[in-house]
Amino acid sequence: MKRSGKTNPRLTNLIRMLRSASHENEANIWREIAGRLDTSSCNYAEVNIGKINRYANADEIILVPGKVLGSGVLEQSVRVAALNFSDSAREKITQASGDCMTIEELVAANPNGSRVRILR
Repeated sequence: MKRSGKTNPRLTNLIRMLRSASHENEANIWREIAGRLDTSSCNYAEVNIGKINRYANADEIILVPGKVLGSGVLEQSVRVAALNFSDSAREKITQASGDCMTIEELVAANPNGSRVRILR
């Protein structure tokens, strides 16, 4: 019998944690991210560094419900939270004095989800 549903324990725990954080903090952003991560993995966002550079503003956190890829140039310091990072993307973000974090770390640091921009 073929198993249906998510098999990655980190991902299932993250989705559960996002839904409970949305309910506890009345922050709809976490419910939206949980819904996007609960779909098929072929629908996950894949965002390049160039797109982050184009849409990021000062004092904002960029949230990618998927993977950040290293194509492009990053000219400003940004804080990026994502499910996964490629090695080149992580390197470019840290070279630009930015910060890479997981979605779990972002929810712990910012439970209300204020000043967060979702890129997909």
